[in-house]
Amino acid sequence: MPDKTLMSRLKINVVGAGITGLWQALTLARRGHRVRLIEASTLPFAESASRFAGAMLAPYCEAEGAEPVVRELGLQSLARWRETYPGLIDKGTLVVAGVRDRAELVRFARMTDGFETLDAEGVDALEPGLDGRFAAGLHYPNEAHMAPLPAMHFLLDAVRAAGAEVLFGVRWSGERGDADYVVDCRGLAARQELPRLRGVRGERIVVRTSEVRLSRSIRLLHPRQPLYVVPWQDGLFMIGATVIESEDQGPATVRSALELLGAAYALHPAFGEAEIVEVGAGVRPALPDNVPRIIVRGRTVHVNGLYRHGFLMAPALATLLATYLEEGRLRPDLIEVA
Repeated sequence: MPDKTLMSRLKINVVGAGITGLWQALTLARRGHRVRLIEASTLPFAESASRFAGAMLAPYCEAEGAEPVVRELGLQSLARWRETYPGLIDKGTLVVAGVRDRAELVRFARMTDGFETLDAEGVDALEPGLDGRFAAGLHYPNEAHMAPLPAMHFLLDAVRAAGAEVLFGVRWSGERGDADYVVDCRGLAARQELPRLRGVRGERIVVRTSEVRLSRSIRLLHPRQPLYVVPWQDGLFMIGATVIESEDQGPATVRSALELLGAAYALHPAFGEAEIVEVGAGVRPALPDNVPRIIVRGRTVHVNGLYRHGFLMAPALATLLATYLEEGRLRPDLIEVA
């Protein structure tokens, strides 16, 4: 349990400046604690899997295949993003399916809530840029998205503005030093301390085109390879994403690229003429049930296992940990005390 004699102002080292570490550092610093954020890479986010994220805040859609706690904490995190980040694109999510895959749309609706059912006219009114290609859809109005790197740079600036010290190019020795607590947010780099972790590979492509106009995240359902397309600024679109049980840190494969680009073409043929800006792959940390945990081992706390839900769950997990450190309040399904 936290030491009540230290509660006035804790000295906390947060290790790892991906999306998890950024939210931990920001939350703790804004609550008045003395925070040092330590990151091994010299350049911000150069070694972070977060830079390859879809950065969709889609708690209702994720409920289709995730545990209920993902939806719960996702809604809490969505509220914090809205309070914090002015760059959030708050226009919901549209889910569609081709004529042959209408059963997938019915199944998706059965597994989720928080949506409006649309006919062809409704889909066209919401996204005229789809040019009448879909006869039905599901609109989740209370969802949002962002471009990951601008959001992470914003959070990094906010961490500094909150009074935290930020150190890049420093590898954590594993020692607590003069800190009251260490909050370890290193993802797969913490495998030695957390042997339950495994890597889940995600691949995505960024393209640029002026021929496609979309306002919100689009999910195209398919029984084998579902797709999402996320509109960023300046005609950029992120196309993702594969979920592969692999820890290969190498470049994206030809097979994945073909599947992603083929699905994007099915969504809108103008993607066939788009310029490929970037093809990337990252490996995300996951625990056996794909639900993150806060694991307390004395004065070292691991926040890990966010799987594909880093942007969606990091703010809520930061609040949970801050409350635990300050008040000793446990949530046994998410906070494990060794």
